[in-house]
Amino acid sequence: MSSHPKSDSHKPTKTSRLAWLDEKTETPLVDDYGKRLATFLEAIADGKIDNHELKDQEKRLVVLLKDIEPKLDDSLHAEITALLCELTAYNVMKTVHELTAAAKPKTKFRG
Repeated sequence: MSSHPKSDSHKPTKTSRLAWLDEKTETPLVDDYGKRLATFLEAIADGKIDNHELKDQEKRLVVLLKDIEPKLDDSLHAEITALLCELTAYNVMKTVHELTAAAKPKTKFRG
């Protein structure tokens, strides 16, 4: 797997935006966009994430954080920090919920 970020067709350009929320349901869409990243799809293709793939993702994240953070004034920085924390919590909670829902039996034993 290459350590260079890959270009993704759904990635916003300077002239286009991806909505963060579904207009009708107000459901966050960012998680869905992340799941369509070529680098994510390549890493998850075998059904597991190894240390190398996780480190590569961390490197891509660090590059973006280093690029974006200095561009923010203190007020916007505080808001985006809160957003990133809430998004991280949401993604972890959603993943745990999906894993626990998938592990529950589909039928109840009636002995």
